[in-house]
Amino acid sequence: MEHCRVAVLGSGSWATALAKIILHNEQEINWFMRRQEAIDEFLHTGKNPDYLYQVPFDVSRIHFSADINEVIMNSDVLVVAIPSPYVKQVTKKIKRSMRRKILVSAVKGMIPDENITITDYLHIRFDVPEDQLAVIAGPCHAEEIALEHLSYLTIGSSNPENAKMVAELLSTPYVHTVTSSDVNGLEYSSVMKNIYAIAAGLCHSLRYGDNFQAVLISNAVQEIQRFVAANSSMPINIDASGYLGDVLVTSYSKFSRNRQFGQMMGMGYSVKAAQMEMQMIAEGYYGTRCIHEANKSLHVELPIVEAMYNILYKHMSPTLVIQELTKKLK
Repeated sequence: MEHCRVAVLGSGSWATALAKIILHNEQEINWFMRRQEAIDEFLHTGKNPDYLYQVPFDVSRIHFSADINEVIMNSDVLVVAIPSPYVKQVTKKIKRSMRRKILVSAVKGMIPDENITITDYLHIRFDVPEDQLAVIAGPCHAEEIALEHLSYLTIGSSNPENAKMVAELLSTPYVHTVTSSDVNGLEYSSVMKNIYAIAAGLCHSLRYGDNFQAVLISNAVQEIQRFVAANSSMPINIDASGYLGDVLVTSYSKFSRNRQFGQMMGMGYSVKAAQMEMQMIAEGYYGTRCIHEANKSLHVELPIVEAMYNILYKHMSPTLVIQELTKKLK
């Protein structure tokens, strides 16, 4: 990585956590943040004014820019950490070729309306070869990175050398990394686990106990396995931390915004009210619709996904939908 110039695209908590990790291994990074006023305050305080404010940065090692094309021009490896609803909006401003860049998706979502994964979108939109694409997966909350709690990441790429390079870039004493060639499986699992975290939070608010939660998540893992199998010929090791571990932490952690969103839905909040109060993106809301739409042609049995779709998009009663769901779980 000595001669690679690395950039982070995004300004949220996960982008901030990734910047902290990368700066452990790189002397300097480029960092695209959309709002110039946020950059100005960051430079003044040495901290992201909006996310993970407890994390101090040496801003002399960071080249900030609100111009995404400037950042792309000056970087070889681009770590994309933009919430999925905004990926198209932000990247449509890109005028420079990205064919020779290594693009790493840290987005645990899909492109709304198109219902495709982030790497598929980057491949199609920017004509980036598939072996120059990678994904970051695994149980790794930004808040725990800020606290330097031991965490594990899985780096997926069809190119083993690129997977290894990105894994080394993200490896620190408190972040262990492994590599995988299962890009599609990791991406779909990363999207779906957010849906199940919303379900877990919702069921918690509806006073379903730990016994039911265990059954819910067991069935959720089976849904992921069925859906990934329908989309890929590559065998999936669902027990690995990049899949099962991520499902567990997102469903149960106090740091999980998707679980929090589900809890609010279970307490009677509308989708809009929950989103406004959280002031953060719950990727599972958008992922629910994407997986539902993508599954129309596949017809995979996904009762939990369909239950959440009925609640979030058809505005059906959470109490009645979950009652019906309990009859389908095993």
